[in-house]
Amino acid sequence: MLRRLVALLAALAGPAAAADLPPIDVYMPNVCLACIDWTEHLRQNGFTVRVRRTDDMDAVKRRLKVPKDLEAVPSARIAGYFVEGHVHADQIKELLAEKPAALGLAVPGLPLGAPGRENSNPTCETACTVLDKDSAGQRMRREFYETLLVLKNGQTKTWARH
Repeated sequence: MLRRLVALLAALAGPAAAADLPPIDVYMPNVCLACIDWTEHLRQNGFTVRVRRTDDMDAVKRRLKVPKDLEAVPSARIAGYFVEGHVHADQIKELLAEKPAALGLAVPGLPLGAPGRENSNPTCETACTVLDKDSAGQRMRREFYETLLVLKNGQTKTWARH
């Protein structure tokens, strides 16, 4: 409930609140269209995004201390936290407002419907395309997923459900 109230207040505050957001460093492989779409989602929600392209995402994830079972394609760093995967901008804002004792947030894998994965069928050379089909052979547009808060001991708690 508190997170929803914080998110509502941030939304009502508008552009002035966005100026208070720290920059976010996003690490992504060359060329990942879904990652590019995610960075655009962050920009549209008031973040200053600094893109860091790399061919060694494993080294980035080790440096950020992302647990192996929570990995996705893009990784980011903001205000001492990691952001792993296609996390909603509002949830990053909630993290910054609440400042929990944690390593960061994670959306493991590449769930359809997450920011950067909602409307398009991105393709790339680094395996970021997931072609899920239902029984009729149609591509699913959304799937259930959770945003996880990664605690300092490596355990997780559900931060949001989608």
